[in-house]
Amino acid sequence: MATLNPGPLTPKTFSQAIQYLCDSDPDLAHISTTLNPPPFWTRRPGFASLIRIILEQQVSLASARASFDRLLGAASPLTPNRFFELDDATLKSCGFSRQKTAYGRSLARAIVDGHLNLSMLNTMPDKAARSELVKVKGIGPWTANIYLLTALRRPDIWPTEDLALAVAAQKLKRLKARPTPQELEKLGGVWKPWRSVAARLLWHYYLNSPRNAADSHRLKVKQNRESIL
Repeated sequence: MATLNPGPLTPKTFSQAIQYLCDSDPDLAHISTTLNPPPFWTRRPGFASLIRIILEQQVSLASARASFDRLLGAASPLTPNRFFELDDATLKSCGFSRQKTAYGRSLARAIVDGHLNLSMLNTMPDKAARSELVKVKGIGPWTANIYLLTALRRPDIWPTEDLALAVAAQKLKRLKARPTPQELEKLGGVWKPWRSVAARLLWHYYLNSPRNAADSHRLKVKQNRESIL
């Protein structure tokens, strides 16, 4: 099981990966046993999902979802060309900051001009796909990793810049301090080649911990600021 390269995760391989991880790590097994396995939620690949992830940078998921819903009300279907038609005032009313407006337009321009072909990412290895994404202003490692994990359903993505992941890892592994991205990278090494599934287990744990129960519907993802300026 551990040596297979199953391609994008499916409900079946997701379930198998959870079992593999739980068999090899008692702490992850504790999550699945006490909380039940996490849901297998995904996003549709494409421009709209990347815009939504950009909106999620350094804000709560609830806030980003509200902004995204307003955006869909102003432009649906949401395409790069349709995004260009929205002026600054409209985007501001949807919840876009000046910076995220620039990021959204940078992404739309990269796609329209052919500098970023999102469909080509489907056949690229993780590293190559990530490299293509981070060429676009506004897309840093966290944004690229979340897209690969949730939209492309890659099985071995480990977003070390994610704050909730670090908080959950600290509690689960009983660490004295919150792990840095470098420490989190080392910690996640034992969960290869299913680190995406390990991340989902840890997010599930975070959402259901007593301290975060009140915010379980709006997981905060205030990751370390990405070097994307």
